[in-house]
Amino acid sequence: MSQSSTAINAFPSTPRARRSRIETGRPFPLGATWDGRGVNFAIFSANATRVELCLFDILGEREVERIEMPEYTSEVFHGYLPEARPGQVYGYRVHGPYEPDVGHRFNPNKLLLDPYAKQHLGEVKWDPALFGYTIGSPDGDLSFDERDSAAFVPKSRVVDEAFTWGDERRPNVPWERTIFYETHVKGFTQRHPSVSDADRGKFAGLMNPDVIAYIRSLGVTSVEFMPVHSFVDDSYLVEKGLRNYWGYNTLGFFAPDPRYLASPFVNEFKEMVSTFHHAGIEVILDVVYNHTAEGNENGPTLSFKGIDNASYYRLMPGEPRYYINDTGTGNTVNTSHPRVMQMVTDSLRYWAGEMRVDGFRFDLATILAREPNGFSEESSFLHACQQDPLLSQVKLVAEPWDCGPGGYQVGRFPPGWAEWNDGYRDTVRSFWRGDEGKVAAVVSKISASADLFDKRGRKPWASVNFLTAHDGFTLHDLVCFNDKHNEANGEDNRDGHSHNLSNNYGVEGLSDDPELNELRFRQLRNFFGTLMFSRGTPMILAGDEFARTQNGNNNAYAQDNEIGWIDWDVTPEGVGLAEFVKKLIMVRQSLPMLRRGRFLHGTYDEELGVKDVAWLATSGEEMSEAEWSDSGTRCFGVLLDGRAQSEGIRRPGNDATMLMILNAHHDVVNFVLPEAAGGRRWRCVIDTNLPDREELEPFDFGTEYMMTGRSFLVFLLEPAKGDASTEAARRSFVHVSETFLQASIDRVHFVAASPEGDRPAE
Repeated sequence: MSQSSTAINAFPSTPRARRSRIETGRPFPLGATWDGRGVNFAIFSANATRVELCLFDILGEREVERIEMPEYTSEVFHGYLPEARPGQVYGYRVHGPYEPDVGHRFNPNKLLLDPYAKQHLGEVKWDPALFGYTIGSPDGDLSFDERDSAAFVPKSRVVDEAFTWGDERRPNVPWERTIFYETHVKGFTQRHPSVSDADRGKFAGLMNPDVIAYIRSLGVTSVEFMPVHSFVDDSYLVEKGLRNYWGYNTLGFFAPDPRYLASPFVNEFKEMVSTFHHAGIEVILDVVYNHTAEGNENGPTLSFKGIDNASYYRLMPGEPRYYINDTGTGNTVNTSHPRVMQMVTDSLRYWAGEMRVDGFRFDLATILAREPNGFSEESSFLHACQQDPLLSQVKLVAEPWDCGPGGYQVGRFPPGWAEWNDGYRDTVRSFWRGDEGKVAAVVSKISASADLFDKRGRKPWASVNFLTAHDGFTLHDLVCFNDKHNEANGEDNRDGHSHNLSNNYGVEGLSDDPELNELRFRQLRNFFGTLMFSRGTPMILAGDEFARTQNGNNNAYAQDNEIGWIDWDVTPEGVGLAEFVKKLIMVRQSLPMLRRGRFLHGTYDEELGVKDVAWLATSGEEMSEAEWSDSGTRCFGVLLDGRAQSEGIRRPGNDATMLMILNAHHDVVNFVLPEAAGGRRWRCVIDTNLPDREELEPFDFGTEYMMTGRSFLVFLLEPAKGDASTEAARRSFVHVSETFLQASIDRVHFVAASPEGDRPAE
């Protein structure tokens, strides 16, 4: 039931505006823009009848003035305040029809955030006044609520974007050298012993020299931060004493969340980016443009819903009172609308340009590429990113699935995009767990999933290979728990998925059994070895490199506490694992073979007389059809010939030849080291059963190498002497050898905790 226009215009009294102060201003740019003399305000709404700009005191506690926007141009309300300055706190009240049955939910009693606000002040305080309808009314969301929400909502704040970047330069890490490191702003620094109390959990904490030194020492190139856009703590979590820790509940696409600022200024984020760039580290943001924190028809009115609900959200065809829910969160952002698409791309350009981030990982990216008729590689969103001169030059990574129709689209994004490859995660987990019949599948995945990505000139880096991410078990918990343990989430352990593909090896949870722990840590090394020596772009979940645990919680989205935070009181075994991971990264970066822009197909090149890859049985010979089809096969070798064509130019390669062997069998397997053209013998670079080996031990062709059960090995071919054709390969071999030796000397930059656990040791 719709409300009358009289009811719609009811709102609390406020001091009358001095209309002489306001000038016409401009409809562009959208948002609040300080020009050195005053502030231009511009807000889009296709269906509103009028818009009031509400000014607040500096604390955002008292509304001091309400000014009607004087001009309406191309569906944009705009005005200019000559005496307004950075720091001005404001919001909007938007008038129009309250007709949920046709998709309109205007209610000027609700103070609204500017969608383009660069800074938010305060947080949502859950109260019935936040809702456009009256909770408990027989008419439900068709009723109209007249309570003022200003006391319970964040406010927008005008910012001065001036910032001196100095000699800062983007690292511009090539895709083929990229190693992602996914982490959380608060979780990474909250317990770090070197970070001060004031800076813990903040962007400022990430600038701590010891934090930067640790990331650099590990060797990762690109830190991917979980959402930093302003977000909301869901009401049902607040009622249980929890918070939305992960941040996948966005309220503002231009504003960093206030909880991550140690200072009153958003330039703190720029300082953090500059610090990372000076250290040669890229900054990648996990962004959530697929939905907002306003939920469905029963959700609050905080911004978009009250500004122009019918434009900002996808509504049910024929029943616009209700929302399309392809995200599973209640609503779906309508990127088919040109102004909404503009908001998304403006936001991306703001973060890539003004804030200088190096790329984006798009949560539920399939939704952004879904048009009314379904997912399309020709969607306006994908076209906009591809054609934009700035966005087309930064790293774009899709999470290529959602819960909507046709939601799983791995491998379907266009050239220029990388994609999270969940098939890699599941296949490699299953293989190392010892599942039957996984060899053919894992062969495909460690070769960058050519069946999915080898098309339209895409490169192996398009496959973002990962074994763990924020959602699910940590790598440590993957080898310690068979079942999820999410009791702390307050949902009787019903939340989170049960398809973990994990193995506790006989004991659920932590154990004091040395033999069991050795097996578990060897499996961790196997996982990391496989990840780092696979074609594609590897991604590490922060803390996995030193065996961080969440005590079996595989859905820590609400655990803003010790469960979700990284514990920097690392055990000696954890330090040893981190040193091993560092060695893997250094060796990977020294091997051009792993960075080649060509997929592996195992076909024989008649002209060059070489195969790019051969898949070997334990006999050292190529696998037979019978061995491929044997579901009991759990051990195989991968021979990568450095002479194979390395680029589009048809000529022999000159990289070091590699041999990888993966043994997922629980017992020892004898593997015959094969003869390889152009070499004299093999040198062992990696053996996960002997992680501390400090020299490249030689092994002759034909040697039966006794592989420990559940282990991973890498050998390099030592080139034959006196052959001029192998000189380039020799140089490659020497480079890798020197890198290996250096990796044995270098150490990861850990800072030991003091007895109090919150200060670095002297």
